[in-house]
Amino acid sequence: MKHLLLSLTTLLASSAFAAEANFPDLPPHAQIDAALSSNLSVQTAITGVKLEQANQRKWNSGNYEFNLRAGAAQRNIVTTGQKQKEWDVALERPFRLFGKAQIDADIGTESVARAEYALGDARHEAGRMLLHLWFNWQRELAQTSQWQQQVDILKQQAQMTEKRMKAGDAPKMELNQAQAAVAQASVSLQQARMRTQIAASDLTRQFPGLVLPEQSTLATPQPLEHDLAYWKDRVLEHNHELGMVQSDARIQQLLAQRSRADRTPDPTLGVRHASETGGNERVTGMYFSVPLSLGLRDAVAEGAAYQAEISANREVAIKRRLESDIYNAHAQAVGSYETWQQANEASASIRQNAELVARAYALGESSLSDTLTARRLALEASLAASIAQLDANEARYRLLLDAHQLWGLDAGNGEQHRH
Repeated sequence: MKHLLLSLTTLLASSAFAAEANFPDLPPHAQIDAALSSNLSVQTAITGVKLEQANQRKWNSGNYEFNLRAGAAQRNIVTTGQKQKEWDVALERPFRLFGKAQIDADIGTESVARAEYALGDARHEAGRMLLHLWFNWQRELAQTSQWQQQVDILKQQAQMTEKRMKAGDAPKMELNQAQAAVAQASVSLQQARMRTQIAASDLTRQFPGLVLPEQSTLATPQPLEHDLAYWKDRVLEHNHELGMVQSDARIQQLLAQRSRADRTPDPTLGVRHASETGGNERVTGMYFSVPLSLGLRDAVAEGAAYQAEISANREVAIKRRLESDIYNAHAQAVGSYETWQQANEASASIRQNAELVARAYALGESSLSDTLTARRLALEASLAASIAQLDANEARYRLLLDAHQLWGLDAGNGEQHRH
């Protein structure tokens, strides 16, 4: 037993290590799991599972209970004027017929399954929110880093211009121009820092368990493996929303089946004991009663059938929407990767050109205006490449998340109930 536990622990640890190694730009797996589990929507869904488990016990026991009836009366005999006390007591209970108890048990089981799918869906949505807020923070942090580099470069440029001015190789106007560029970049740097703080606050307030690193890790985007058909199968196979609506459709079918069974009313069986004529007569017996419906049960059964049909149509609509979402997510992942490749190549060329222009200015072969313009274009290209890099990673991770290949989202959900 100890060897088995050790093997399982080693397997889980190695799986978590592998996940973190594959996704170095994401928070550690332990933090992710704790953050998702403590999310308010997830906690509400956990309570929903407990609620349906209580309702399941109610479905299993049924709505019928034993009923104790008691009464007292006084018999007046007119001819003799005699008065006699009488009383009776009865114990009765309705009974479910024709497999209704099994249908009720199936409804209870499927209701728990639906609640577990809802829990999985809550974890999934929380994971999407975490991923979105994480990359929002990453984008702002990347822009802050880029602007810091730009400020440092422009300060060096201003110092070089100041030396040239003192040497008589540059006019005072160029120094003013260089210092103005530093001031403008510093303003943009402060704005980027403020946006980074706001993005970090949004992330940590939604997921207090996350510890943000001081420096972000920008992973190199990876091309998406497999074709659209593969991702469609994987996402639909594990989709909680689809599982939830399918489970709801099954519940409505069971409720319709239950309503059809209720067209035959359940009987009530009772045992009665009475004392009559002042105790001179004792009566013990059984009685049987059946409610008589005048169309109500047929109408309820018909309404339940229509509700089951509506649920079936809703399942088709959800599946169509999910197929569209999968196509869009796949196209975005593929397109974002291609965009990053182009932006990265363009950024490298523009940065190289900016360095050449800066060297030319240092040798007196280029103007400061051309140098600052080249620096600005290089910054814009670097920012675009960084954003494209983060967009590509987020788009790929989003598809992996939907396919349950990123984080564990199935803890406590209704996967085992899928038919």
